[in-house]
Amino acid sequence: MTWASDFADALKQSVDRPMARLEDGLPPDFAVLSKELEVAASDIKITKRQWSAFHGTELDLQFRRRGIKTIVLTGVATNMGVESTARSAWELGYELIFVEDAITSVAAEMHAFAANAIFPLLGRVRTTAQLMEMLG
Repeated sequence: MTWASDFADALKQSVDRPMARLEDGLPPDFAVLSKELEVAASDIKITKRQWSAFHGTELDLQFRRRGIKTIVLTGVATNMGVESTARSAWELGYELIFVEDAITSVAAEMHAFAANAIFPLLGRVRTTAQLMEMLG
């Protein structure tokens, strides 16, 4: 499940530089999760339709009901979706671990700014290897 085919449920604020939309819609497999993720029927799936994974979703509710207090963040794009989600999570009181080499952006300088200037203010920045070591 993603956006409606005509993007009727997408945000439409007036901005100086609108995000490009695909004129022919999203690819048919846009929201299909890779089989390598080994998604189980019992896994909780949250559909986000804006930058933050918290706004307009039940992510916070699902985490709190399960006693989850720490979030490991990865994703695309560093200074958009990842940073927005991180800021929301921080405001909600979650502990954050950013896996810096598992996060990317549209430009290296955008990624570097968020990873070096913003993320350390919100949580702990680690590499995949460091995270694996932390987890034992």
